[in-house]
Amino acid sequence: MAKGITFHTRKWVRPEDLNANGTLFGGSLLRWIDEEAAIYSIIQLGNKHVVTKFMSEINFIASAREGDLIEMGLTAIDFGRTSITLRAEVRNIFTQESILTIEKLVFVNMGEDGKPQPHGYDQITYTRDRIPLEITKALI
Repeated sequence: MAKGITFHTRKWVRPEDLNANGTLFGGSLLRWIDEEAAIYSIIQLGNKHVVTKFMSEINFIASAREGDLIEMGLTAIDFGRTSITLRAEVRNIFTQESILTIEKLVFVNMGEDGKPQPHGYDQITYTRDRIPLEITKALI
């Protein structure tokens, strides 16, 4: 298990997620990771306008089958001026076996003009204090 990763998101492997071999299709898994990493980045950077810039080598270690429950974990490993770098791991909930690791996923904080914008953060938050204001105002 990658050090410092907290596992929060869980997925149920369903028939529509399988490849021709009857195992979890890598494309489905990568879509889930990209979405979860974007949500994590939005909360960490306090801006709903983030984009995926880079994914390092993707290491498929094992697979999952229909009916398995998997969990995805992420942690911030670096804050750049306009970016955040994450590490990801996916594991089988039942066996705790690692399914996939990605050492670096980079997301860029974007301004209203569609260009990279400094975010001003350098530490992980575990509270919801950075949820973008335009979202929280709509809830009040």
